[in-house]
Amino acid sequence: MPASRTSLRRGLAAAAALPLLAVAATACGYGSQAKDDRTSGVAAVGRKLSADTVRIGYLPNLTHATALVGVRQGLIQRELGGTAIKPQVLNAGPSVIEALNGGSLDIGFIGPSPAVNGYVKSQGRNLRIISGSASGGVKFVVDPDRIKTPDDVRGKRIATPQKGNTQDVAFLNWIAEKGWKVDAESGRGDVSVVRANARITPDAYRSGSVDGAWVPEPTASKLVSEGAKVLLEESALWPGGKFVITNVVVSQSFLKEHPDVVEAVLRGTVRTNAWINANPEKAGAAANAALKAETGGELPPEVVDRAWPGIRVMDDPLAATLRTQSEWAVRAGLVDEPDLGGIYDLTPLNKVLRAEGRPQVSDAGLGSP
Repeated sequence: MPASRTSLRRGLAAAAALPLLAVAATACGYGSQAKDDRTSGVAAVGRKLSADTVRIGYLPNLTHATALVGVRQGLIQRELGGTAIKPQVLNAGPSVIEALNGGSLDIGFIGPSPAVNGYVKSQGRNLRIISGSASGGVKFVVDPDRIKTPDDVRGKRIATPQKGNTQDVAFLNWIAEKGWKVDAESGRGDVSVVRANARITPDAYRSGSVDGAWVPEPTASKLVSEGAKVLLEESALWPGGKFVITNVVVSQSFLKEHPDVVEAVLRGTVRTNAWINANPEKAGAAANAALKAETGGELPPEVVDRAWPGIRVMDDPLAATLRTQSEWAVRAGLVDEPDLGGIYDLTPLNKVLRAEGRPQVSDAGLGSP
């Protein structure tokens, strides 16, 4: 969809404003500014566990389907009894880490790169990965009039959701494997990496201020509906097509003080994932309804139909792929070589899986002592 001269000038102006817009989107109530009295819309009924409430944070992405469906459908609340869920919808994984570290969140759904960054920056004190949630659901989509082959990406402006988030790290690694140079901090180099809130990326693409985006669903399929083409699916770059895109993390203090609540949440996520996998069409509609409830806008059915098949919800955190993704972040210069020993505590998850008659999952040698 070629831009006119006028729209291109508007697009360049919009590009200059992208960082400010991203900050404004966070500061104006979307994301970490969720109200304290917000609830999941499902009543807490029955005996309370050791906490009155549990604050759960996630993103308005289809790759966070476990949270979207589990919270809005009441599948997680059912396991918590009288302990109420207080959900927070945030704008990107690093915002979830900030909320966990700031004490305003107990449990979060995030990608592997923010989990690694948060764990390393706190010297292993502030969080644990306690479960997987999803694999896949990430695409590199481009303007087909400007980019026809991977080599055409050089010299173009490509959006990622946030500096240091999982898609940002994956794209920087892809650039490096092409032999191109980009400064990870500024995003400048042989490719211009534009860190933009996913809510404004479709407008940025429509205006011509970016030439494509490496983004999770549903943003990728929204862009396709605007005329973008899929240049590649990230799953094609991984052995077996599996890589962790969403983990469940917990504040270590909350895990220590309220293990019963953590176990109940995990029982809810395991049962949510089982329901999603058994009912894919209903689950896609439920996730879309949750997006409407959380953001005020539901996705067109064709966007959901295009996005949903590429997302695989699962309890396995695919720990070995997290190690690989952390190596990419190191190579990009975003983090120093991390000591990831202890980043996982899968004991409560494996307890739940055993009770459900399901196979246990591995921490790839990165479990807590």
